[in-house]
Amino acid sequence: MATFQISDTVGEIVRDRPSLSRLFEQAKVDYCCGGKKTLDEACRNQGIDPQTFLAQLEAIANSNTEIEMNVATLSLTKLADHIEQTHHAYLHTELPRLEKMVTKVAAVHGEKELRLHQIKDIFLAVSQELETHLQKEEKILFPMIRQLESSDIVPSFHCGTIANPVHQMEFEHDEAGVALGQLRQLTDNYTPPEWACNTYRAMLDGLLNFEQDMHQHIHKENNVLFPKAIALEKIKAN
Repeated sequence: MATFQISDTVGEIVRDRPSLSRLFEQAKVDYCCGGKKTLDEACRNQGIDPQTFLAQLEAIANSNTEIEMNVATLSLTKLADHIEQTHHAYLHTELPRLEKMVTKVAAVHGEKELRLHQIKDIFLAVSQELETHLQKEEKILFPMIRQLESSDIVPSFHCGTIANPVHQMEFEHDEAGVALGQLRQLTDNYTPPEWACNTYRAMLDGLLNFEQDMHQHIHKENNVLFPKAIALEKIKAN
């Protein structure tokens, strides 16, 4: 029987029971960039009673009989592979599609809904930043993590400790999180107006899926992969 405490961090809860991320999403409780906050703090920030939310979490956890992958049990190498093959692959395919869509919808409907121009500008900016971000992880940080795990001693990294690039990636995650919040606000929680065409509606659906995937992506890195890598480096340094 699953039990949680309001002193548990939201990142730990979703790390151990990934399916509970759906409830966090519904309540708009940040479990990725804000994963280090306790459940009590995260709920109060959203005006939610922590004990009520805790009871909901436990009810769902104890009624869920699905077998789910616990990424916390994966090796660092397998987790990095999983993130690349799942979330990076998704972004490599989806970002170009959404770039075209937000640009088209802004051009066609921007005079009627001025916020579409802001949506386009924010998405194009975060998309460009993410393309660079993914390259940093795929070409620099993830190979470092794999090398660390396969070595008997701490490798000599050009950036010193592995914590340095990790902190930079976490900073960039925070920036992406701000952009996601802006997109949700500007789209009225991804709700299409009555007059929206099918492309407009498809754009909002794509942006919603993008947000949800980013939440899972950042959570797996900030709350699982990065802390495990830093901890392993400390162990091997002693």
